[in-house]
Amino acid sequence: MKDDKSFMSIEGHRVGVSHPSKILWPENRITKSMLVDYYQSISSHILPFLKNRPLSLLRHPRGIEKKSFYHKDAGEDVPSWIKVFPFRAASTGKIIDYIVCNNAATLAYLNNLDCIELNPWHSIIRKPDNPDYLVIDLDPSDQNDFGQVMQVAHVFHALMQEHAVECYCKTSGASGLHLFIPLGGRLSYDTVRILAHDICVSIHAQIPSFTTMERSLKKRGGRIYLDYLQNSKGQTIASVFSIRPRPGAPVSMPIEWTELKEGLLPSDFNMMNSKSLIPERARLFKGILGKPAKLVSLQAEIVGLKQ
Repeated sequence: MKDDKSFMSIEGHRVGVSHPSKILWPENRITKSMLVDYYQSISSHILPFLKNRPLSLLRHPRGIEKKSFYHKDAGEDVPSWIKVFPFRAASTGKIIDYIVCNNAATLAYLNNLDCIELNPWHSIIRKPDNPDYLVIDLDPSDQNDFGQVMQVAHVFHALMQEHAVECYCKTSGASGLHLFIPLGGRLSYDTVRILAHDICVSIHAQIPSFTTMERSLKKRGGRIYLDYLQNSKGQTIASVFSIRPRPGAPVSMPIEWTELKEGLLPSDFNMMNSKSLIPERARLFKGILGKPAKLVSLQAEIVGLKQ
């Protein structure tokens, strides 16, 4: 290959980009170099949501149409200037050195590994057992339209408004939405997962015809899965502003609650049109890392419903 490798100087680090003209999105003719350029151009906006969080890396070395794989351990070849977080996996007992992306140079290094999508933990390395936010992943089936997904989000939002709980929403970058409540790392994953479960029970009770809490794909019956199990240590979802390895290079984008109406589609936001939107959208979404929501009223109602 003529342009086998190029180098970038970022924050005093020399970062190599191998095969920069490699096509990652054949239909859109998007190259690795374009992927790197996108993330570098928005680095100041995405890094606050990645900082000090272990990453699960989804790599597409042959582009989005070929087989991908997850990569968690940094390995021996990782540059010394990249921060890692050693964590003992409960399933194997082995230490995994998770890469932590705290700067633009690390971001470019990850993109060079053909990491299109960035998947951070919900907790930071200083408090790995305490997530900074509760998240509910609305995961529709092929039989659901996006209008139904938005309807579920509005039910969630109305419940949060009723109890004066601050909450946020973003497109997943795929076909669903991600719903958030800021917690500030004050609660354990176990506590947060129970709360998320109970919120989903309340949502499902209001719209049972096209929502489900059944995790098994075969048993969902063409309904939207209310995924509360994301609230576990080591679980991840695509970061805000992350590109997704799908046709059209869609981007996970924060959404105002008033924007959730007919005509909105997740595909409205993509790698090509999102750069100009991101500065304002980052300000809109920064609250998920801010002041913890007051949950007393919400928890009292949920406990009351269970009794």
